[in-house]
Amino acid sequence: MNDHSTEKAGNGSPFALFKNGQFTWLIASNFVFFFAMQAQLATRAWLAFKLTDSEFALGMVMFAIAVPMFFLSPFGGVLADKKDRRNLIVLGQFAVLISDLLILILLLTDRLEFWHLLSSAAVIGCAFPFIMPARNAIVVNVVGKSRLEHAMAINMGATNVARVLGPASAGFLIDLTDVNYAFFMGVFLFGSGLLFMTRVNSSKPVSDMKHLSPTESIIEGMIYMKEHRLVLILLLFGLIPMFLAMPFQNLIVIFAEKVWQVGPRGFGLLSAAVGVGGVVGSLWVASIKNTSQRLKRMMISVLAFGIFLFCFSFSPYFLLGLLFVFIANVFLNVFNTLNNTAIQLLIPDRVRGRISSFLMMSFSLPLLGTLPVAAVAEAFGAPLAVGLASILAILTALLFFGLSADLRQMDKSVYRSRKEI
Repeated sequence: MNDHSTEKAGNGSPFALFKNGQFTWLIASNFVFFFAMQAQLATRAWLAFKLTDSEFALGMVMFAIAVPMFFLSPFGGVLADKKDRRNLIVLGQFAVLISDLLILILLLTDRLEFWHLLSSAAVIGCAFPFIMPARNAIVVNVVGKSRLEHAMAINMGATNVARVLGPASAGFLIDLTDVNYAFFMGVFLFGSGLLFMTRVNSSKPVSDMKHLSPTESIIEGMIYMKEHRLVLILLLFGLIPMFLAMPFQNLIVIFAEKVWQVGPRGFGLLSAAVGVGGVVGSLWVASIKNTSQRLKRMMISVLAFGIFLFCFSFSPYFLLGLLFVFIANVFLNVFNTLNNTAIQLLIPDRVRGRISSFLMMSFSLPLLGTLPVAAVAEAFGAPLAVGLASILAILTALLFFGLSADLRQMDKSVYRSRKEI
């Protein structure tokens, strides 16, 4: 059922993982899916702003994704620990494909209204909680725990390449043709990603929770986190940039249109800079051989992210802003990869889906945070809103480190977990 052939590869190159055909199909599906998702998020942001000319309306679209994502994520995690993880991913991606196909039809017939975008966003918010916990949990089934860190870094790298190509392609297509072609590209790629995922073998988890109801299963996951404080602390620590600072990514269209007035091409370049920074961060983590100083790298990364995001917010020049947002996202992705991998290394497979679902809840926070940040941006301007968020992220990270003794002992705990593999 599970292909762990890459575990036998020892400590060779991370790219030896691609000798595992199942891993290759998984990464291909992830790449194409996130390419389409990032392209469509950028296109949705552009459509929302053009239909309403309102920063707050843009925040409403992201909020419509975030609310169901936040509340349904625990149930998605339960299913990822009970059911076939591959099939959960396929069903969720199919729902997203149908939703975006309907939006494309409305676009082509010139009938698209703002409420259609909100409805489609809500469908995505309902599907994601069932896609992402299963997608995160299935990686260890495909490659084995001993190669998980390299696999996670490659997966994050592929995701961030998609974050480069997706929004950049959408921006350039909007600029050179029109928004219809950009949305068609996303629908086509969603279909391709769905097809690639069907090539991954079924991956049912080894679980003793079949007798538990969904509510009991969620409670069991919460009890696990209560009994394993470091896992809970790392989940909370990862929320700092997610809620406070990452909403800026959904406001890039405002910087492109109102701050620097560089149009859809500049919007595409800014979105690409975010993704390129993420790719560099992932490659950096994948190249690290000595993982004994994980916490030190995490702290440096989250603080550097906040500093460079602040510089981006108040940059008077577009090209300088591109540089700052690129550097900020290098450090952001280093932090996220190290933090998420530490969590995956600390938890057993029987609760992996549920803990991944709590991670998924954290991924909804940048979208939830978009609404208040967008409200501040509409009232006082995007630079001030994002600048204040970056300062809060820096101060909260420092406070978190100072108050949490468990966090300061993280490297020892992860080392013990790896020794148990």
